[in-house]
Amino acid sequence: MPEAIRSIQRRFPGVPTLEGAGVRLRRSFSNQEVPLFDPFLLLDRFGSSNPADYLAGFPWHPHRGIETVTYVLAGEVAHGDTLGNSGVIGAGDVQWMNSGSGIIHQEMPQRSEHGMSGFQLWVNLPAREKMSVPAYRGLTGPELPEVSTDTGTRVKVVAGAFGGVDGPVRGIPVDPTYLDVRVPPGGEFELPTHPGYTVFSHTIEGAGIFSGDDAAPTVAGETVLFGPGGPVRQRASEQGHRFLLVSGRPLHEPVAWYGPIVMNTAEQLRSAARELQTGDFIKHRRPIVEA
Repeated sequence: MPEAIRSIQRRFPGVPTLEGAGVRLRRSFSNQEVPLFDPFLLLDRFGSSNPADYLAGFPWHPHRGIETVTYVLAGEVAHGDTLGNSGVIGAGDVQWMNSGSGIIHQEMPQRSEHGMSGFQLWVNLPAREKMSVPAYRGLTGPELPEVSTDTGTRVKVVAGAFGGVDGPVRGIPVDPTYLDVRVPPGGEFELPTHPGYTVFSHTIEGAGIFSGDDAAPTVAGETVLFGPGGPVRQRASEQGHRFLLVSGRPLHEPVAWYGPIVMNTAEQLRSAARELQTGDFIKHRRPIVEA
């Protein structure tokens, strides 16, 4: 018997937040929503036409136990880390970083006449991987395949698959799918998902209705968490609908979280804090880049 179409379980309008050295952003979900979004921990939308809202950036700070995914829609973000990676993430680019046992990095948005816009998603690591060797993937826009359907929908595939095309980000423990979907006005979209996986969507532009839900359409800036089932089915409004669609396998593990460090126990957090004070936090410093 086929799995039911997923319906919306909860809606999250996002909360204005000040982060880093003073960056204004909108936080869709974070530690207060654990374990609803398991294995995902946080989704931030950053964006402004006012440089004062973002130029302070995110100076050097640590991470351990998670993967951070930065997707830039407009503008540029300069970055560097203790693995020796550095560069600029531009419009359409993705940075997928595994902090593993510990990394210190910085992300500094650059002044742009076109403004700044993008997302950062945190993905939890399973307990067995939290002290693994950190790794970094940097992908430019042209490296991300885009699939066009015969009805005019365009899907950029970062991780997972759509239309027989695999995204370049592979080998992630939680088996994620990460799609940037553009559905034309009045168009429809459907994606099979793994039963038992967590699935959510964030609307970037326009609006649309997800089948199985009789409430109002999802609108720009809104994140929706889907309930159990199989496929996600959507119909765009007359404005069209652009949205992120993300899914992953839940870990069902305890979460101990303090700032940029996410482990499984409070003692592991205390250990990380001690190592930051003594200079023993970074276990690996050689450049490690995953293709």
